[in-house]
Amino acid sequence: RAAPYSQKNSATKRYTVENNVGGTHNVLAAVVESNLDIHIVHLGTMGVYGYGTAGGEIPEGYIDVLLPGNRSSRILHPMYPGSVYHATKCLDQILFQFYQKNDELRITDLHQGIVWGTNTKQTIKDERLINRFDYDSDYGTVLNRFLMQAALEYPLTVYGTGGQTRAFIHIQDTAKCIALAVENPPARGALVEIFNQVAETHRVRDLAQLVSSMTGVEVKNIANPRNEAAENELKVANRKFQGLGWTPITLDTGLLDEVVNIAAKYKERCDISKVKPSSFWNKKRASECVQDNKTTAEVITAEDEKLLHALSKGNTEKLEKLRAALAN
Repeated sequence: RAAPYSQKNSATKRYTVENNVGGTHNVLAAVVESNLDIHIVHLGTMGVYGYGTAGGEIPEGYIDVLLPGNRSSRILHPMYPGSVYHATKCLDQILFQFYQKNDELRITDLHQGIVWGTNTKQTIKDERLINRFDYDSDYGTVLNRFLMQAALEYPLTVYGTGGQTRAFIHIQDTAKCIALAVENPPARGALVEIFNQVAETHRVRDLAQLVSSMTGVEVKNIANPRNEAAENELKVANRKFQGLGWTPITLDTGLLDEVVNIAAKYKERCDISKVKPSSFWNKKRASECVQDNKTTAEVITAEDEKLLHALSKGNTEKLEKLRAALAN
C-alpha cells in the first residue's frame, strides 16, 4: 500500500509483506506455469535505494564492481529500504533476478519517484475520469498533500527540517513511461531491465516554500514520524527513458495551479483529522511526535478540529485563535 501504512503496527507490517511479496511471487509463478511469452512490468519505487546521501549518481539498477580476487561483476545496486513497504520492493527485486535466471522471464522493473499531479491528457477530458487524490498522512504524497493543505488554509506540515531530497514525476509521465516500458521489452534471457522513472529531485522544504508563496499559507515544521536522515542529497540517472524519446515534465507553477484548483473544488470532502501523521517508524519517533504536539494532542480531538474549521470559515488566523482558546 504505502510506506507509512506499512509502519503503522505489527499487523500492517505483516500484511504488507504477505500481500506485496506473495502477490509478486504468485504472478511470477503463474507466468512460468502458463508457458506463454509474457513481459512483466513492475511498478516499483526509488525507495529501494534508500534516502541517505549516496555520494554520487544512482545508476539504473546495476553497478559494475570488483570483487575480492580481482573478479569483475555486475550486481544490483545495494538496497537500503527505509520502511517495510520499501523492503518488500527489495524482495521483489530478488525474486525477479531468480526467475529471470531460472526461467528466462522477461521482466522490467520501474523504480518510480513520488507522483504528483491529478490528471493525464486522457482523464482531463471528462470529470468522470478524475483520479483519486490522497491527501492524508498515510497515502498522500508530499506535494499533493501540501496542495490540499493549502486549499484548506491549513499550515503546510513539513517533517523535521524538510531537508529530505526526493525524486518526483508527474502523473502524466508515469503513464507515458509505463507505455514506453511495455513497448520496449527486454529480450528473452536478458537481465531484468531496470529504469529509474523520475523527472527531477527537490528538497521537501523548497516544495513547501513554493506552495506557500503561491497560496499564502504558512509552513509549519513538525517532528518527523519517519526514521530517516534529516538532510540528504539525491542524484538519479534517468537516461534510459530519455533515450526512448521521453521528455520529462518538470515542476511548473501552471501545473501546480491545476492541482490547487482540484483540491479547492473538492476540499469539502476532506477529513482534516487525517492530515497529521498517524504512523510512526518506531517508538522513539512516536514519542517525539506526541511530545511535539502535546498540547493539541491532549485537548483537541478530531471532532474539535472539524468544528474549529467550520467556525473559522477558512480564516487561518481565526482558526489558530480558536485552537489556542480551546487549548487553554
